[in-house]
Amino acid sequence: MSTVLPPPAAPLPRWWSGPAYGLLGLPLAFVALPLYVVLPHHYATVLGLPLARVGALLMLVRLLDAAAEPLLGRLSDRLYQGPLRAVLGVAGGSALVQVLGLAGLFFPRVQEPQALAVWMVAGLLLTCLAHSQLVIAHQAWGVRLGGDALQRSRVVAWREGPGLIGVVTASALSVAWGAGPMLAVFALALLAGWLALWWAPRPAPSASAPARPAALPWAAVWQPLVQPGFRRLLAVFLCNGIASAIPAALMLFFAQDRLQATQAQIALFLVLYFVCGALSMPLWLRAVRRWGLERAWLGGMLLAVACFGWTAGLGSGQAAAFAVICALSGMALGADLALPGALLARLVERHGAQGRSEGAYLGWWNLATKLNLALAAGAALPLLQWGGYVPGTQDAQALQRLAWAYALLPCALKLLAATLLHRLLIRPPTPTLGATP
Repeated sequence: MSTVLPPPAAPLPRWWSGPAYGLLGLPLAFVALPLYVVLPHHYATVLGLPLARVGALLMLVRLLDAAAEPLLGRLSDRLYQGPLRAVLGVAGGSALVQVLGLAGLFFPRVQEPQALAVWMVAGLLLTCLAHSQLVIAHQAWGVRLGGDALQRSRVVAWREGPGLIGVVTASALSVAWGAGPMLAVFALALLAGWLALWWAPRPAPSASAPARPAALPWAAVWQPLVQPGFRRLLAVFLCNGIASAIPAALMLFFAQDRLQATQAQIALFLVLYFVCGALSMPLWLRAVRRWGLERAWLGGMLLAVACFGWTAGLGSGQAAAFAVICALSGMALGADLALPGALLARLVERHGAQGRSEGAYLGWWNLATKLNLALAAGAALPLLQWGGYVPGTQDAQALQRLAWAYALLPCALKLLAATLLHRLLIRPPTPTLGATP
């Protein structure tokens, strides 16, 4: 299969070009904490839905949302074949749907348990699909900017750096001000990010833009999975992602019940974790320059295990020790945010898909992300309930199982991901990553 070179990437002539592109990453990441961390806890503790039902419904929604990702990726490819105004217009519509959907989820108009469960599923589907469309379009914009490995890492950092600020802001607001002010700030940030995108560097035009686009070709949807290099990268990303998703799903339960932390302390934990992740990004970019993308990512995985494994031994009142662990684990987070996306962008270019069908790759990539979140919520929460844990319990055995699930299981999965990274990408059994068969 021959490699088709993409058109030359647009230059980034001004200092604000990168931030103008990346600003939309702030609200897109902002919404992740309310959806995947705060909302399950809110429905289980405030609205009274059983923990196992919340976990099962979250898994159902995320699986349905994940199944739509490849199609949304191909739709993104078709959008980019037309004028950029169409991309921005659809992005604006998706942003509006997200705001309305999230407001409905936190302020439901029903109270009866069955109706509340249906409301949650419908609201999550609407919000998550709109969020997925905007995330893929934003990522595709960044992929089309092109560049070498370091430049691609910078593009991802421009997006993920504001994203971490968004998560920190959501963490603080959800604890300090509650859902209403949090949603108002989210809506304003989403508007600012969308407006800034109009001033961002323009992505390279499509390598081929047919006059009359045909119906979505199923062969093109599945094409990324034909590539061995993409399958290997996706396997590592999946394993590493679920290792990160499990602590995200369990963090509030662990902090409140195992550590007996206050709301202010929980906010501090989240802020420390994400601020340290943002501050670490320049260090990981230097690591890329010295060791390359794959080895730098491997270093981030091993650092995460070394820092986070100690969490399983913490108990009531050890908030200071957990704060230190959050700060150190946040340093490792920077690698997970900046480097896998850069590896994917490089692979897309090497497969000749940049400016042509990068949306198909991003669709499967985001499907993997949603699968991680679905498995984390759909498996960890019901298993904890069946193991005797319920929110607010003081049973020592149940709390110990919570600690094992929160800390040891993710570390084991992270070590497995590091092994896969070394065997499949650093020392691959077949031609090097990104080589086209």
